[in-house]
Amino acid sequence: MVSVRIAAPLAMLFLSGCVMGPEHTPPQTALPIKFSEGGKESAGDISTVKWWSAFNDPKLDKLVDRGIEQNLSVLQALEAIEQSRAAVVSAGAGGLPSLSLSADHTQSQTNGGFSSTPRTASTSGTVTASWLLDLWGEYRRSKQAAKAELDGAYDSVDTARLTLLSDLVTNYINMRYYQALISISNDAVKSRRETLSLTKLQLDAGAASRLDVVQAEGLVNSTLANLPGYEANAYNNAYKISLLLGLPASALLDDLKKPGGQPMARSKPITGIPADLIRNRPDVRKAERTLAAAVYDIGVAKAKLLPSLTLSGAISPSYLHRSNLAGTSNSWSFGPSINLPIFDGGALRANVKSAESVARQSYLAWKQTVLTAVQEVESALAAYNRDARAVAASRKYVKSYQEALSLSTASYKDGASSLLDVLDAQRSLITAQESLASAIQQMAADFVSLNVAIGGGYAFNGSVESVLARTQPAQVPGVGPTRVAAAQK
Repeated sequence: MVSVRIAAPLAMLFLSGCVMGPEHTPPQTALPIKFSEGGKESAGDISTVKWWSAFNDPKLDKLVDRGIEQNLSVLQALEAIEQSRAAVVSAGAGGLPSLSLSADHTQSQTNGGFSSTPRTASTSGTVTASWLLDLWGEYRRSKQAAKAELDGAYDSVDTARLTLLSDLVTNYINMRYYQALISISNDAVKSRRETLSLTKLQLDAGAASRLDVVQAEGLVNSTLANLPGYEANAYNNAYKISLLLGLPASALLDDLKKPGGQPMARSKPITGIPADLIRNRPDVRKAERTLAAAVYDIGVAKAKLLPSLTLSGAISPSYLHRSNLAGTSNSWSFGPSINLPIFDGGALRANVKSAESVARQSYLAWKQTVLTAVQEVESALAAYNRDARAVAASRKYVKSYQEALSLSTASYKDGASSLLDVLDAQRSLITAQESLASAIQQMAADFVSLNVAIGGGYAFNGSVESVLARTQPAQVPGVGPTRVAAAQK
């Protein structure tokens, strides 16, 4: 009978190398060999390419440099890495031995009546050790899942940085667009006021009517009415830039109000091939890590179906002193305990099915993320490859009506044409100039969308580990700062 009692735990120890649940393997999905309007060769790692420098705008470069270090969303994602690192330690701790110490000291004496009880002092302590043997790999799988989540936390930082680049550069483009509209409107007001002055002179000479003067005044005022909306939109984008940099608006407003040209890219991005997205897009990598964690969680759920074995022991020395008598005693205990999940109403098996369903959902989410990335690149390519034609046509449009306005104005001064010809030419020129500004804005925005879609530029200022090493944590009242140390991914 004794040999049977010993053999059972030994058999379970022998099986301790068994790990429940499936192993995670990187998923695959069918992808096109190349983008419909892109190149045929891999672009390699483009995470460090500073694609916004193609705009040749030093002010924008400076804003990006500041934003990547100061953006609050990026800083939150960095801090989440510390949380995920702690989760890895917690996940694996259950499978390691634990040791605890407790101590107690009491003194007692009773006085009153005809006698008194002698003073008694007692001192005792207990050292307790336990170890839940990870027979089926529950804690190993749990730690693997936590490490996958940690990898996902690193990818979340890259995603936050890529989102910052998209939002920051896009808002800068929009701000410059509205500033361009303001400049166009101011030039139009100046031109229409000149026409109004000329019309008043024509009225005095009897060559124009009061109706002509009123029409010229109306166009001046209609142009002035557009200015407040353009100014409000320009301020709105400047405020958004300040927020992205984690600064109050007043810190940047004076600098951003200074006029500057609309950004135009001087080079064309290298799109690579669809397979590059699995490596370059941080949201795709994060989706794969989420899938890995879900697969490992299946092993955790399956391990809970099986018996668990805990080795525990305790040593309790004590010392007793009473009057002139004193003594010591020691007690100890050691032995295994087995937990057998026999009947739980089907909860544990339901947990396994739930974990398996989560894994399947995570796979579908990963596949959707990959296909969405391909679609975003295809759409951005289709738009950007046609933007140059729209800009070129708009430039010709502007040039034509600049000449038309010059000719109609000269003809009106000579009395060979009516004021209506001049006003029509002015309206057409303003429309053409606004169309050109809009085409330039759209081309720049599509350039941003394309570079973000292919996953470029988010690591230009170093890896996440290097950023962690030089990032000062937030000062939290009542919590205190804890410097974030560099961590291995």
